Amino acid sequence: MCGRFTQYQAQVRYLEKLNWQAPLAFEPSDESIDRYNVAPTTNVQLLHFDDDGLRMSSVPWGYAPHWARGKGKRPPAINARLETAVTSKYWRSVWTSGRCLVPADGWYEWVKDPDDSKRKQPYYIRLKSDEPMFYAAIGHFPRGDNREASETNGFAIVTSASDEGLVDIHDRMPVVLPPDVAREWLDNRLPAESAEALARHHAEPVASFEWYDVGKDVGNVKNKGPGLIQPID
Repeated sequence: MCGRFTQYQAQVRYLEKLNWQAPLAFEPSDESIDRYNVAPTTNVQLLHFDDDGLRMSSVPWGYAPHWARGKGKRPPAINARLETAVTSKYWRSVWTSGRCLVPADGWYEWVKDPDDSKRKQPYYIRLKSDEPMFYAAIGHFPRGDNREASETNGFAIVTSASDEGLVDIHDRMPVVLPPDVAREWLDNRLPAESAEALARHHAEPVASFEWYDVGKDVGNVKNKGPGLIQPID
């Protein structure tokens, strides 16, 4: 998965799609988020379960455990590979206690021109239904009354191998969970191995998605607006 996606609907719309029936620990907004070019390191609306209910927090896209931070260390990771995250020292603790969801509407991938590797064509990928989707994610985020920003806060999107036609666009894709599976993913009582099985066997299949080429303006993070997801001829 490349490092761009969209998150443009209102919080209430994502919650409506998630069909969350338990208590909420925040007052959802009905104003559109309007982000059509979400980039790494920026703050993203993230759904996670807390002691007092479901929260939606603004959390930086990119995670590193405390021991992997600091001068000379690699930058925070934006994606976590499903195949290795459960057993990896890097991800193990947040896989167990930091499962969360990224509500989104689609994501972008770039395909190299076979005749010129310096030229890349962006594609936009969304559900065929054009409904909101939920990326499985893991990370560290504010808990309870501790709403202070912290340098340890951050998240990564869980990815898996692509198959069928989507592999021609990119060999990795985000793990997109149907609403009923997404609700189960948030339950911190769920054992790590069971959460892995959910992500591995119950994610949306490639057949649920469609993709089309879009304009190259999305390559610049300064470019905004719904025009970025419009198909080109």
